[in-house]
Formats: sequence, structure tokens, C-alpha cells
Amino acid sequence: MDQILAFAPYILVIGIFYFLIIRPQSQKRKAEKEFTESLKVGAKVVTTSGIHGKVNQINEEKGTLVIETGAGKITFERAAVSAELSKKINEPKSDRK
Repeated sequence: MDQILAFAPYILVIGIFYFLIIRPQSQKRKAEKEFTESLKVGAKVVTTSGIHGKVNQINEEKGTLVIETGAGKITFERAAVSAELSKKINEPKSDRK
């Protein structure tokens, strides 16, 4: 019994570490993956570098998008898209933060 109590603080620290750091990161990664997979042609998006544009083409094999901007068409990795503007524009004002 004393040996179990000696390991209790270590087990507690591992549990806290899991619930505060590892689990939220995996949930965030999963949500980002679902977001990038749900992108459709015609969606207005913003890339991580701040470029605004409209998805013109999706290449599933390479995992890239062609985004049409005011300056022309640019190819990006799917992971480079950070937000979809059409969803933000269409959501009610009460839901916005």
C-alpha cells in the first residue's frame, strides 16, 4: 500500500499533463484536419499568411489548392488555409465574439 501511495503524485502529474496539454492539442489537430478536408471550390478563405481569396481548384492527390486573389491565382498547401470567410459572414451577429 505504501508503494502505491509513493507513486500517486507521479500518476496525478501525468493525468493532469494529459488532460491539460495532450488531449486539447489532439482535438485541435482533428478539428483543423476536418476543416481543411471540408473546403469546397468557391469558398472564400484566408491563408495563414493573410492572403484573402476564393478557392478556384482543389488537387486531392497533391493536397494543394489554387486560390484566386486580386493579383492572380496562387497555389497553396491545404494546411495553409486558416479560416473560411463565407462561414464568418453568414453566422448570426449574436454568435460572433
